[in-house]
Amino acid sequence: MTLQWTVVASFLYAEIGLILLLCLPFISPRRWLKVFTFRLWEKIASFWNRAFLTIIVVLIILFFDAIREVRKYSANHGTGKDEKLLPNMYDHFNMKLFRAQRNLYISGFSLFLWLVLRRMITLVSQLAIAMGENQALKVQTENANEAAKRYLEENEDLRKASNRHKDDGNTKLEEEREQMLKEIDKLKTELEETTEALAKSQIEMVTFRKQYDGLTREYDRLLKEHDELQNLADKHDKKTE
Repeated sequence: MTLQWTVVASFLYAEIGLILLLCLPFISPRRWLKVFTFRLWEKIASFWNRAFLTIIVVLIILFFDAIREVRKYSANHGTGKDEKLLPNMYDHFNMKLFRAQRNLYISGFSLFLWLVLRRMITLVSQLAIAMGENQALKVQTENANEAAKRYLEENEDLRKASNRHKDDGNTKLEEEREQMLKEIDKLKTELEETTEALAKSQIEMVTFRKQYDGLTREYDRLLKEHDELQNLADKHDKKTE
């Protein structure tokens, strides 16, 4: 294997390792978000898009080069007559064809997994942000409920005090009562808005989770295919040797 294809194969193995890490269930998306927000990542964030596009262009070039090699050796694949006359050359063409096909799979999987890795990182970040917003909305809802209960209790106490002292400061208590009722209505409105925002955030989080699970299943299927192709490649290399 030449140097460029050794680099591409190492890059493919690194992609597989990173995707496996992202699929580990005991590492939550919020922890990954903390990793993605390190100061080091913030410094290289401006170069990330350029590096991403550059790697895509390089992998596409290698992919089409592998296609060209496969077509070349497939077209030059020996006929039955050449196989009988020049068996060594026929074996050499078979070896070249197999290596071209192997390079095609390596570059194709590297390109595909690079796109999958970018999408998985985006989904994990969005899921972590949605989980954080959901937690904040829950806390806000609980605080609003506690405040509403407190105002209701205070309103009830004022009502009882108003009944005991109808003749003393009746007008002032009525004004305070009306103010309390306005504040309660305001808190109820805020509570309804917060509840709607919480429901919307939960729906978005479920959607992100479904997308994340779908990408995980697709990756497992592709990893299984890659293992089968790698085993086939190893068997053919042994036969060639």
